[in-house]
Amino acid sequence: MISKAQIKYIQSLQHKKYRQKFGQFVAEGDKIVQELLQGTYGVKAVYATKTWLEAQAPLAQKSMEVLEVDEAVLKQLSSLSTPNQAVALVDIPSAPQPVLQGNITLALEAIRDPGNMGTIIRIADWFGVRQIICTPDCVDAYNAKTIQATMGSIMRVPVIETDLAALLKTPGQVASYAATLHGHNIANTKKLQEGIILIGNESRGLSEEIIALSTHQITIPRIGQAESLNAAVATGIICGRLLI
Repeated sequence: MISKAQIKYIQSLQHKKYRQKFGQFVAEGDKIVQELLQGTYGVKAVYATKTWLEAQAPLAQKSMEVLEVDEAVLKQLSSLSTPNQAVALVDIPSAPQPVLQGNITLALEAIRDPGNMGTIIRIADWFGVRQIICTPDCVDAYNAKTIQATMGSIMRVPVIETDLAALLKTPGQVASYAATLHGHNIANTKKLQEGIILIGNESRGLSEEIIALSTHQITIPRIGQAESLNAAVATGIICGRLLI
């Protein structure tokens, strides 16, 4: 049986301050929990329905707490509108220091939507981007909705929270490419071997400070009448053009 204290603790991890305080997050979803169990992440506990657990024979070989719970309990543990069959309690890995030389880095400023954040992490994984840098005002990468949107890519792409402006001011830094509405056409931009791709807030884009600190401005040419592109969609188009 899961205790009331355990339920309260897991519910508290829906908030960033408690995730940071305790160094743990909650992953929801059959596929994501399965991927976490197969990887090197520190899964501390799994709470799942009897049907789900019976289909996961390897669980018996794992050194973690495994508890069978009913759907009513899963609904209490879940922050999603439609609870899944399994929830995992997982340690947040230590964030590495970013290595900019010789790497492609995605740098995000004030991305607020967890779906966008998760999709961008998934895009980074697809294109082989090995690290993402986020400003402190971005939505937390370990938000349950973000984790679900990554479809497991959170395990392969480190997300590092840092002061982006200070990073760009560091002498001898690699080139940086700010996605703006009036930059250089990405169709005429050379493929990148290293550099920082800067993506801004969903409604406001990049701040003037970050644009001024960038070494290049790039844009996706607009043919139609749409005012702007979704941040994750823009990230995918830019990566597809500049990294392949």
